[in-house]
Amino acid sequence: MLQNVFIVSDGTGGTARQSLKAALVQFEFIEVEPFIRPNVRTEEQIMEIIYESEKIHGLIIHTLVSRELRHFILKKGRLHNIRTIDLMGPLLAQLSHHFENVPTEKPGIFRKLNKAYFQRIEAIEFALRHDDGQHVNELDNANIVLLGVSRTFKTPLSVYMAYKGWKVANIPIILNFPLHDNVYKLPPERIFCLTTYPSRLTKLRQVRDVHLGGLTGNYSNLSYVQQELNYGNRIFNLNSKWKVVDVTNKPIEEISSEILTHIKSKGGIT
Repeated sequence: MLQNVFIVSDGTGGTARQSLKAALVQFEFIEVEPFIRPNVRTEEQIMEIIYESEKIHGLIIHTLVSRELRHFILKKGRLHNIRTIDLMGPLLAQLSHHFENVPTEKPGIFRKLNKAYFQRIEAIEFALRHDDGQHVNELDNANIVLLGVSRTFKTPLSVYMAYKGWKVANIPIILNFPLHDNVYKLPPERIFCLTTYPSRLTKLRQVRDVHLGGLTGNYSNLSYVQQELNYGNRIFNLNSKWKVVDVTNKPIEEISSEILTHIKSKGGIT
C-alpha cells in the first residue's frame, strides 16, 4: 500500500529525508510517496501542509527548530487527526537536559522543548483518573467528556484520544440514575454522547457476561439494554447541543475522527 509522507523543514529537509530513508529499510513491503516542504517558517505555511495532508491522509515528519512552530504543528495535527513525528524536538530536549550546567537557571526547559511527550503523558494520566465517572468535580479541566451506557467504548476511546493529547473524561449512563450536576455546567461543545443499537450492545454484553461466569444479572438482557439505551437517549434529547455519536460497528479510529470533525466544525476547543 502506498503511504503519503510530508517532510517538513525550516531548512532543506535533508535531515528528515535521510532519517526516513534509513527507517524505511526496516519496512520492505511499504511504499512511500514523499512530499518535501522545505523552508517552512510560518504558521500559514504549516496550515497549508496540514490541509494537504488531511486530503490524502498523509503522515507529517518534521525537523522544525522553532519551539513555537513545533507546538503549532502538533496542535493542528491533533485537531485535524493527522499524525506528526517530531525528529528535532526530542533531540534538542535531550541535549539541553544533558548540557545544562545549572538547571535551576532555566526551569522547565526540558518540559518546554519536549512538550508533545509530556502533553501525551498528562492526557493519559487524566483519562485514567477520570475513567467511569471518577472525580467529576474536575470535569471542567477536560477537553472532551464522553457519556454512554456500559460497553459503548467510553474507556478505550478515552485512552486512544488521550494518546493523541486530548484530556478526556468519561461518565457512565446508568438506568434511573441522574447525571452529576457538574456535567450540565460544562460547555456543550465538549460533551459527546455515545449510543448504539440494542441488539448489537446485547451481543457485546453477552460476551462479557460469559467471561464473568454469568454473574451480571440482567446486564445483557435485551429488554434491560433497551431500557438503558432509551433512558440515555432521553437525557441526550433534553440537551440538544450535545453531540450524539452512533458507535455501532465502528472502530475506535472512526469514532475519534467523527468527534474531531465535529470539534473542527465548532472552531476547536480552547
